[in-house]
Parts: sequence; structure tokens; C-alpha cells
Amino acid sequence: MKKLLLHSCCGPCSTVVIERLCENFDVTVFYYNPNIEPLAEYEKRKQNQQKVCQHFGVPFLDADYDNVLWREFVKGLENQAEGGARCEKCFLFRLQKTAEVAKQSGFDVFASTLSVSPHKNTEVINNVGQQISKLLDIQFWPESFKKKDGYLRSIQLSKQLELYRQNYCGCSFSNWQQKLDDKK
Repeated sequence: MKKLLLHSCCGPCSTVVIERLCENFDVTVFYYNPNIEPLAEYEKRKQNQQKVCQHFGVPFLDADYDNVLWREFVKGLENQAEGGARCEKCFLFRLQKTAEVAKQSGFDVFASTLSVSPHKNTEVINNVGQQISKLLDIQFWPESFKKKDGYLRSIQLSKQLELYRQNYCGCSFSNWQQKLDDKK
């Protein structure tokens, strides 16, 4: 089986993706999310990700938390609407690091759990992944994991595993946006 490095944003989103990818790949989860704020939220999500990896028996690879570097990368896009240019740049930041680690560590392919969310634009995610794939000469696995009831399955597995399910993407800007939307 080909070795796949899976960028994961959180445990709940990774459940169905790991379940599906393990049928055809030797999967290792890469937790790289310097966008998540505050640090306590990041740690809570990381613990749930580790729990999912233990459940599925897949290796967990943790990356450094560098929120300052991430904030510098998205500077000027703080007020963009959720799902807009800031998110695309955030996908680029996290997927490029995933591809770099995959290539340096001898993986054959990289992928991301991001497309399982109904709040994320799969086409944008896959386009970013394909661009990075060409740039770094490593295969990207483009898929919409929300298809075939992927999101529903992730909810079922999250309940079964008693996972924490967050109510915002992760960055302080999406949390701020969510709080505004909740007041409406």
C-alpha cells in the first residue's frame, strides 16, 4: 500500500476520512493547525485527534504550534468572510507544510480531512492541493469526503467515540464570525 500523510484539522473530521482511506493506504495523521486559537482549544482538538488515531490504530504525527507565523501569513485578510480569501490562504499554509513533511519523510501521497465539512469548499481545497502537488512533486489525493454521507458518518463516529465537536473552524476570526452569526 502507498503511504499517505493525512493533514487533519480535528478528530471529528478525521474519523470518516481515516475509515475510508485506510482501505487503500497506509495512513499517518499529521496534525498541523497553527490557525486554531486559543491554545487551549488547539490542545483539546489535538487530544481528540490522538483519541481517533488510537481508535483506528494509525500513527499520529504532531507539528509545532506557531500561531504567530500563521497570523503573519494571513495578515491583511482578517476581516474576510468565512470561506473567502483568508480560508484559501490558510488551506495553502497548512497543506504546503503537509506536502513538505510528506516528501521529506518518504510518503507517496498527501491528503486532507478539510473537505468533509459542509462549511468548506472542496473545489478550493482540491485546487490548492493540486497546485502544491505540482510545485513540490508529490501526489495529492483530491476527494470530497462529505460525499456518500461522509459528514453524517463523521457525526456518528464522533458520538460513538465521545469526541468534542467544536462550533467554529479554529481561528479567532472564524470564532468571531460564528459569534456574530449566533446573535442573528
